[in-house]
Amino acid sequence: MPYSGIIINMNTKFSRSILIVLALLAISGFAHARGANEQAINSLAIYAIKGPSGVSMIRMFEYPPQIRGYEVKLEALAQADLMAARFISGDAKVGILPANVAAKIASSGKNIQIAAITGTGMLSLLTSDPAVQSLADLRGKTVEVAGQGATPDYVFRRLLLSGGINPEKDVTLSYALAYPEIAQSLIAGRVSTALLPEPFATMARSGKNDLRQIGDIQDEWIKAGGQGNYPMTVLAVDGDFAAYNPAAINAILESLKASIEWTVSNPAAAGVLVEKHDLGLRAPVISAAIPRSNYVFIPADQARPQIEALFKVFLEFSPASIGGSLPGDSFYYKP
Repeated sequence: MPYSGIIINMNTKFSRSILIVLALLAISGFAHARGANEQAINSLAIYAIKGPSGVSMIRMFEYPPQIRGYEVKLEALAQADLMAARFISGDAKVGILPANVAAKIASSGKNIQIAAITGTGMLSLLTSDPAVQSLADLRGKTVEVAGQGATPDYVFRRLLLSGGINPEKDVTLSYALAYPEIAQSLIAGRVSTALLPEPFATMARSGKNDLRQIGDIQDEWIKAGGQGNYPMTVLAVDGDFAAYNPAAINAILESLKASIEWTVSNPAAAGVLVEKHDLGLRAPVISAAIPRSNYVFIPADQARPQIEALFKVFLEFSPASIGGSLPGDSFYYKP
């Protein structure tokens, strides 16, 4: 009997050990499974650019699209070149870019696509010079231009040439100042004539009553042969990511479309959100500028004629700026 009792005690201890081991294994398996589930939720950043380019996405900052398998966040970068660098490195999968920058990246062999136009022409030619009443009056004048080598520069050059003005000889184009500085210089009278995008044109006009808008740059673009309004910003996507995640891209496009429609319909509320999310613009300025800013949603398959009309102007003045030729079919995202 003593021997038997020893056996029972040993079995009891052994049984308890087995139970402890099994419990530990179960806990470990549960933790591993939970870790695997956590790892299955990928992070996806949708990138905006601070300033007017990011305004179209502002409601998405409040309500990011819900995409299965992804934790989505919105992030605003300071400049377009930072966005370009992230696409080139592969860090960015979705973000706002100038159309020509997307084309330049694609020409390097990176699989990047345009998914939609998010903003079209929003340029104003402003002057306090009483002698300037039309584009023809710019001969012999100095015009401060926002964005050397960018869309405003080349669009303006095309319009000048269409009006018989040689931008290299008949007028002085200055690129010395950044957008906000041009607006402040117009207000202070240090600059008399300038080409500015929104909301900086609105900022300048609100600070100086005798500033006048000369013509309509967007109408002049049509007269010069443009197809519709010229694109200022586009939503670009990583082509490989888009190919494997069409549902994610479609959800983002739906969210972006809703954001643009809401922004256009609610400029005051949009202005508040722009300031809240630190896009570098004050609420009253952006609220006043939104009605003049031409935020739109045009899917890539519909937008191609407008994009190519702009690219032809880039090819005219600086072919290397879009990679030397028009991008092919694969450059335009197809759902």
